[in-house]
Amino acid sequence: MASNRQARHEYFVDKPCEAGIELRGGEVKSLRAASVSLNEAHAQVADGEVWVHGMHISPYRNAAGTDAPDPIRKRRLLLKRREINALDRQVRQKGYTLIPLRVYFNERGYVKIELGLCRGKRQYDKREAIAERDMERETERARREFEKTGR
Repeated sequence: MASNRQARHEYFVDKPCEAGIELRGGEVKSLRAASVSLNEAHAQVADGEVWVHGMHISPYRNAAGTDAPDPIRKRRLLLKRREINALDRQVRQKGYTLIPLRVYFNERGYVKIELGLCRGKRQYDKREAIAERDMERETERARREFEKTGR
């Protein structure tokens, strides 16, 4: 449904995990309408709970009441205590952060958020990834051309 494509460019994703998310009012309907942005989002462990900050969910246009929640409020993620403690230990290590990678509906219709335990990339890592992607694109183009012409 919504993904954070920039995160894969900016970070190495070491360990993805799935979490539920606590929503209010018409936020689920807004998510079904794909009115969500994860570009500036990050997650933090605070007081034994995991919170996602900076995730923008637009207010549902057809909502009956005018008491729509703040679009960029922090939202609590639903994880088991053991998972929260493991994430907290890993985030305390130098250079690790929790980044929301995508928001989606699972097969049962529940909203889930995929969190990634990430390390920041250096500039040379980003250039290397771009060069690899360009090389793969060129080889694929050459392969198609070879199959088309037969030589």
